[in-house]
Amino acid sequence: MTNHALRLRLDSRALQNNWRWLQRTAGVPAGAAVKADGYGLGAREATRLLAEAGCRDFFVSTWAEAEALGPLPTSAELVVLHGVGPDDLTAALASAARPVLNTAEQVARWKQEAPGRLCDVMVDTGMNRLGLRTDELAHLDGLDIHTLHSHLACADEDNAMNAVQRDRFAAVAATMTARRYALANSAGICLGSEYSFGLVRPGLALYGGVPRPEAAGHIAQVAFPEAEVVQRRTIRAGETCGYGATWTAAADTEAAIVNIGYADGYLRCFAGKGSASIGGKTLPLIGRVSMDLIALDAGAVPELREGDWVTLDYDLPRAAEASGLSQYELLTGLSERLERRWS
Repeated sequence: MTNHALRLRLDSRALQNNWRWLQRTAGVPAGAAVKADGYGLGAREATRLLAEAGCRDFFVSTWAEAEALGPLPTSAELVVLHGVGPDDLTAALASAARPVLNTAEQVARWKQEAPGRLCDVMVDTGMNRLGLRTDELAHLDGLDIHTLHSHLACADEDNAMNAVQRDRFAAVAATMTARRYALANSAGICLGSEYSFGLVRPGLALYGGVPRPEAAGHIAQVAFPEAEVVQRRTIRAGETCGYGATWTAAADTEAAIVNIGYADGYLRCFAGKGSASIGGKTLPLIGRVSMDLIALDAGAVPELREGDWVTLDYDLPRAAEASGLSQYELLTGLSERLERRWS
């Protein structure tokens, strides 16, 4: 079997417990956004594990993602967030998934091609991304709407826009007949039960992201990038390491050269800030991040050798602060060169 030299260790219990906390906090059923291949962790296995925990509603972006997900667990339902474009009808009509209709054109298309068939609808309450405007709701007459959605623009901040959107959505929901109503994402769940309506759609927090301070201590890390040591070497005092010679050894330094880099999603912005660990000991990153190699100060681990593995420090809130990247980017940017391993 080929040695991948890179792997992404994934904690299935953490994923399931994160979903359970989000559902308890919301007080209503919690679905799961598994778009972007389960935020980069593997949508099929994430869906299976979440269904095992009790999740019944799953969300992807496109019909291609719906097809790639394959058959769903029994009693689970799939929703395609980007709706039905002019080239999507064949896939949509052949699929058991429901579309979220986002425009008057999509509504007209669905009425013509799938009269009487269930759908979801997105209403824009201030995000100005996807969704019908509130003055376009007359187009929805005659639709059988399963879930009416909207989406918060500023839920990860204490912003007056949150309450504005909540109240706008409540007003729309009072006039629109649907089986359920859904507004809150991961951050929205943390805003309080008045944002829950009948269904919530967490994404980031399922996978270890902490969207607001209220979730800290409740959401556990799910993804742990691990990489193999390619070489151990001594960098002598006064010598430099890496491209640009940006780091100079103040004294003889034991370094581990590790098989990960920006081609794997471990980006150059971690230079001077990133680290890895093994056996509870920290190995700071030295020099720049290369395409598929980094150097770590291995002085604290004299026994570390070629073929050993280290875990990149990738707690999402801390890694985001160190790198300047969003927690979303940190997850979805991890490349396919990392072998996904659920445990």
